[in-house]
Amino acid sequence: MKIFSKGGEKLKIIFEEPPAGAEEQIIVQCRNITPQLMNILNTIKQPDNMLVAYIDNEIHRVSPSDVFYFEAVDKKTFVYCAREVYESKLKLYELNEMAMNDFFRVSKSVIVNLRKIKSIIPSFSGRVEAVLENKERVIISRQYVSELKKVLGL
Repeated sequence: MKIFSKGGEKLKIIFEEPPAGAEEQIIVQCRNITPQLMNILNTIKQPDNMLVAYIDNEIHRVSPSDVFYFEAVDKKTFVYCAREVYESKLKLYELNEMAMNDFFRVSKSVIVNLRKIKSIIPSFSGRVEAVLENKERVIISRQYVSELKKVLGL
């Protein structure tokens, strides 16, 4: 058994071997289902996290950890990585529903990889600008700012 503490809250993790012939299972006991908890659970559920993306007629498998952000432009969805920009056949809402670990919707047209955010800069009219590791800047709409701050622990 391991006990972790975050912000005064204790999280107890218990590993038990199931009885012979019993199915393996994960039981989660919590008072609140947070976005972080959902990300952890979805990561466990997804055996193959690779995304299918395209450059011209070539099909590529892209690891979500390599993605900086997804953007919808003119009814097309683009996958932005460090060196390449791919196109996805999935709609932005479908990528959002996949609930990939560490991704967060920051506007109607953008989902950003939280692990790629280097800094956050307050902007005018309640918006926030996220500076990514590749120095690109992504605008976070006002309606998503408070939830983003919660997710980032700000």
